[in-house]
Amino acid sequence: MTLLRMAVHDLVKECDAVTLGENLSRRFRVVHGYEAGESEQRSWRNSLPALADVLVDVGLGNVEMLIEYPVPLSSYRVDVLLCGIHPVTGEPSYVAIELKQWTKARPVPDAEDLVLVDGMGNVARLHPVAQVRRYCDHIADFTKSLHGCEHRISGAAYLHNATDQGVDQLFAFAPDAHGQLFTGSSREKFQKFLAERLAPAAGVQAADALRPERVAPSKKLMDVAAEGIADRSQFNLLNEQRVAYALVMRAVKKARDADFKEVVVVTGGPGSGKSVIALELLGELYRNDLSALHATGSKAFTTTLQQATAPNDPRVKKLFRYFYEFSRVEKNGFDVLLCDEAHRIRDPYIPPKYRGRHRRQVEELLDAARVPVFLLDEHQVVRPGEMGAVGAIDKAARAMNLPVRHVHLGGQFRCGGSRAYEEWVLRLLSLSPGGPLPWQGDDHFSVQLADTPQEFEAVLRSHHEAGGQARMTAGFCWPWSRPVRDSDNVVGLVDDVSLPEWGWARPWNVQSDRSVGGYPSKNLWATDPAGFSQVGCIYTAQGFEYDWNGVILGPDLVWRDGAWVADRQATKDTVVAGASEQEFAYLIRNTYKVLLTRGMRGTVLFSTDRATREMLRTLVKGP
Repeated sequence: MTLLRMAVHDLVKECDAVTLGENLSRRFRVVHGYEAGESEQRSWRNSLPALADVLVDVGLGNVEMLIEYPVPLSSYRVDVLLCGIHPVTGEPSYVAIELKQWTKARPVPDAEDLVLVDGMGNVARLHPVAQVRRYCDHIADFTKSLHGCEHRISGAAYLHNATDQGVDQLFAFAPDAHGQLFTGSSREKFQKFLAERLAPAAGVQAADALRPERVAPSKKLMDVAAEGIADRSQFNLLNEQRVAYALVMRAVKKARDADFKEVVVVTGGPGSGKSVIALELLGELYRNDLSALHATGSKAFTTTLQQATAPNDPRVKKLFRYFYEFSRVEKNGFDVLLCDEAHRIRDPYIPPKYRGRHRRQVEELLDAARVPVFLLDEHQVVRPGEMGAVGAIDKAARAMNLPVRHVHLGGQFRCGGSRAYEEWVLRLLSLSPGGPLPWQGDDHFSVQLADTPQEFEAVLRSHHEAGGQARMTAGFCWPWSRPVRDSDNVVGLVDDVSLPEWGWARPWNVQSDRSVGGYPSKNLWATDPAGFSQVGCIYTAQGFEYDWNGVILGPDLVWRDGAWVADRQATKDTVVAGASEQEFAYLIRNTYKVLLTRGMRGTVLFSTDRATREMLRTLVKGP
C-alpha cells in the first residue's frame, strides 16, 4: 500500500504547514503496525520538499506523487513514484525517484555497484542508480498495466544535498533509461530529465491505472523463464511425483475452464523430489502462457535455485520469491503459486489491534493463486513460528471453503535412495516411535561414527579430494563472529566452532551474501567447492544436498539415561532458545534430522559428548 498519494502542489502546501512528517508517520504506523525509524522520518521532512520544489519550478505541480510506493512482491519501497502524461506520446508516464541526503560518496574498489557514504561508517551500500534501476525493472516485470509498455517507466536518483564534485566517482556507473544520477548542483539537468518525461497535465488517471495489487509476471519474462527452466530439466518424474504434477495441471485446467480453485499439498522426506516437481511445473506452466511463481522461506535455497535455472539472466531470478512477499497481491492474481519448503511458512503473533488488517501467512499464500501448491516435510520445522504442518494448511483451506488434494512422495533420491537410513534417523532422534536401533547397513548408503573431530574431518576430506562433494555441519552451539582483518589487512573468518579438548577448530560459513577472503557467500556454501573448509549451520544447509555429509552433534542434544536431553543453555540460537521447553526439544531434534539427511552417499557423525558417543557406538559398528 502506498503510504501517501497527492499532487505535487498539494504536498507543497502540506510542507508549508509542517504537517507532512507527522502525516506520513501516522500513516506508516497504520499501514505497517510499527513506528517508522528516525532516519526515515528525517528523509520525509528533508527530501520530499526538495523534490517538490524541483517539480514546481519546472511546472509539474499537477503530477501525482505516490510516496513510499511498494515494489511488487518485495518488502522494498520506492521513495516516490511520479505519475503523469508523457509530453510527446500522451501515454501514461512514470518516473521512480530514489532520494538521498548524502553529501559525499565514493565507489567501493572493484565493485562499481557498491558505494561508501561519508559519515555512515565503513558499510557498503548499493549505488543509488543500481537501486532505482532494479526498482524500475521489477515494477515493469510484475505490474499488469505495464506489460508490453515497459518504456513508460524510467528512474532517477536525486542526491539533493550533494554536488557533482562531491560524488564525482559515482557518475562512472553507466546510466540508462531506468537509472540516472542527479545532485543539487545539477538541478537544471534533473528538471530537463523530468520535463522530457512528464507533461504539466494532471496525473490522476495515470496513478489510478497503476494498481500495485495487480501483480503478475509479464509474458516476456515467462517466455525467457520457459527457455531457461526447460533447458535444464534433467529429471523424469516417477510414480507419486508424476501424480502430484498431474494433479496440479488438472487443477489449472479446471480453474481456466470454470470459476474453480483447488489446493494441492505434496509431502515427502528429504530428497523425495519436491523441488524437482516444482521446477518441472514452472517450465510447463510458462510454456503454456500460464502465470506462476516459485516461493520459499529460505534465502540460501532460493538463491541457489536462481543460480541453477538462470545464472546469466537476472530477470528470471525474479520468478523465485519469498513467502512474506504475498501480503498485498490481488486475490487469485496468479494461476499457480508453488510454495516449496512450505514447512518454513511463518505463523507469527499478531497483536490484537492489528488482526483486522494483517492475515496469517498461510492465508496470504492460499489467496494469491487459483492453484496454491504446498510442498513440505513436516520434520523440517526448526524455528519457533514455523507452522509448516499439513493439518495447519488443511485447516486454513477449509476455513476458506477450498478443496485440498494430498500426495505423499514415497520415493527418495537423497540418502542414496535409502528408506532404511531415513527411518533410522527418525528412530534415532525419537521423531518416530520405537527408539534408536542399530544401523544394519545399506549397499547404497554409508554411516560412519568418528571418535575425534580430526578423524571426522579426515574422512570427509578424503571424499572431497576424491571428487565427491563433502560438507561439515554442526548444531548451533558456538558463536558466529563477523569476519576479521589480520595485520596485512587480509579478511578472514574466526574459528568459532572450537573444540579445545581435541585441539580442533573451524569457522562457520560466511554470514553475508558476498564472498569473504576466498570463502563463498552463505548462499553458495553448499555448492561452491571452497565451502568444504567451513562448518555449515542449519540455516545454510537446509534445502541442500551433497554427496558426503558430516554432522557434529553439539552439547545442545545429549543422551542421558536412555533418552535425549535438549539443553537450551548450550545453544547460541537465541530465537530457538526462546521457545518453550517442549518446543525447544522438538526443534533441536528436527534440526539434527535436517542436518543428518543432507547426504546422498553417506553420513559421518561426531558428538562432542562422551556419553552420546558411547551410545552411538552401540548403534554404528565398524570404522
